[in-house]
Amino acid sequence: MRDEIAHYQACGVRPFGVNPASTASHADYASRLDLPFPLLSDPGLAISRAYGAVRPDGATIARSVCLVDRDGTILYSQRGAPGADVILEGLRCP
Repeated sequence: MRDEIAHYQACGVRPFGVNPASTASHADYASRLDLPFPLLSDPGLAISRAYGAVRPDGATIARSVCLVDRDGTILYSQRGAPGADVILEGLRCP
């Protein structure tokens, strides 16, 4: 997402990351990689479970991408790391 941030911004999408790491770990990671979006800590995996990003072992997450509109409707959801062109395909944006 970092390298494709301009595509997301052009479509009015504000990306963020979620994983169970601590906020301190997130701050260090985001700083080292110069991430232009926030990382949210999900230590109990509640957010990850809600969006289907927990692996079958129930203890770890799988990289997943979800687009959620302001009303909470899931517009797109896929495991893996598809590119912005795939994720944003159905949105009307420049």
